[in-house]
Amino acid sequence: MSGNPITLFSPFRVGSLELANRVVMAPMTRCFSPGGVSGEGMAGYYRRRAEGGAGLIITEGTHVPHWGAANDPDCPDFHGEAALAGWSRIRDDVHAAGSRIIPQLWHVGLLVKAELENLYEEKGELGPHHVGPSGFVGGMDQPLIRARPDMTLAEIEAVINAFGGAAMTAFRMGFDGIEIHGAHGYLIDQFFWADTNHRTDDFGGSVRERVRFCEEIVRECRRRTAPDFPIFLRISQWKGQDYTARLVRNPKELESFLGPLVDAGVDLFDCSQRRFWEPEFDGSDLNLAGWVKRISGKATMTVGSVGLDRELIESLYGQASAPVSLERLLDRLGREDFDLVGVGRALLVDPNWTDKIRRGAVEELRPYTVEALASLS
Repeated sequence: MSGNPITLFSPFRVGSLELANRVVMAPMTRCFSPGGVSGEGMAGYYRRRAEGGAGLIITEGTHVPHWGAANDPDCPDFHGEAALAGWSRIRDDVHAAGSRIIPQLWHVGLLVKAELENLYEEKGELGPHHVGPSGFVGGMDQPLIRARPDMTLAEIEAVINAFGGAAMTAFRMGFDGIEIHGAHGYLIDQFFWADTNHRTDDFGGSVRERVRFCEEIVRECRRRTAPDFPIFLRISQWKGQDYTARLVRNPKELESFLGPLVDAGVDLFDCSQRRFWEPEFDGSDLNLAGWVKRISGKATMTVGSVGLDRELIESLYGQASAPVSLERLLDRLGREDFDLVGVGRALLVDPNWTDKIRRGAVEELRPYTVEALASLS
């Protein structure tokens, strides 16, 4: 344990990144950037959360400079003169408000939108610009089917280079680090997940081989930035197309998964769960962030329904396993299960959530409603 008690409002440092508190605005896709360019509305959206006290802003997913990275023209790019000018303004506004900011770097792989709407009816292939480790899409209420050939080694190398280029851009622009999106069934996670990675070369097979693609991305991002430039990696067991999916089944497999990523240069793991309070493996109440920290020795962030009341959680996910409270979250933070706390929908609906929690003004918190998704309040 550290000499000082760990609280939500104690400082934190990883690499060159110094935070005033442990509250992080979790990345949330908003799709308010027409043509991939974030304008004045997005700048105000992020600035208000910084002014409200969040120690760190992780942006919504931003497309790396690769032709297959995007699945929505209204999601932001992290390349091109106009898009980067928008991000420069957002960076300056967040810094002026006293917070730090890192972009989340994203490639959707085969999780595309318009093409998938007709895929299962037509059984045709996705366009040639969509890539995935073994060409498999589907899950949840759709069967996994082969929609495209395996990525070639040249395509793999191109994506690794795209992530490295985006990391270098963030470094040169004065962002405070980067987060690589390796969760929720997108491209990197398609390599991680055995159901969508059937490769027999160096990028498929055991847990260790399925990690290699992300390992090479992290190494390239580190090579093109600096030794102390923070690299976060978002991971999850669940996928957007399969909530019951599991990358690893026990701590031993998790160790095989994490080791190469730590060696490659990951500084902090952003561990996404649908419900932060749920234990990851039998025999311990540690959640995913707790297990990852214990095994890897690296800092972690927990995220998953933080700040939402029990009634809302039950309406979104079904019956909660136990009463949910901020006290439970703070107890786990205090015993150093994890280091940072990612807040998503609660911050989306209430930009001043952090300051209200700091002041103990719980009665002032705005309740989350799905209508909040329709605007940039």
